[in-house]
Amino acid sequence: MISTNPYLSCIDECNACAVACDLCFAACLKESDVQLMTRCIMLDTDCAAICRLAASSMARNSEPAKQICRLCAEICLACANECERHTHQHCQACALACRKCAAACVAMIH
Repeated sequence: MISTNPYLSCIDECNACAVACDLCFAACLKESDVQLMTRCIMLDTDCAAICRLAASSMARNSEPAKQICRLCAEICLACANECERHTHQHCQACALACRKCAAACVAMIH
């Protein structure tokens, strides 16, 4: 039963972060100066991928779930820091989702 998974709230934050990163990525591609958004786009992609891997590993109660979540938190913070450099609403929303996910991953590890 899903409700018995102790990582459910972290899984939810990881999934929400992955979606926020996908939305940010897509919106960054539509910005007038896409070159300025290159690092944001790259981190959005990496962050979404690691968030999905973390969520999947926790759902399966995989042996390396904590190590994956540790890396997920690091990448989420890097993505949040980059997104916060930009004033676009999609970047600010992504930064918030990344910080929430990083906090949930850190809590899961401890």
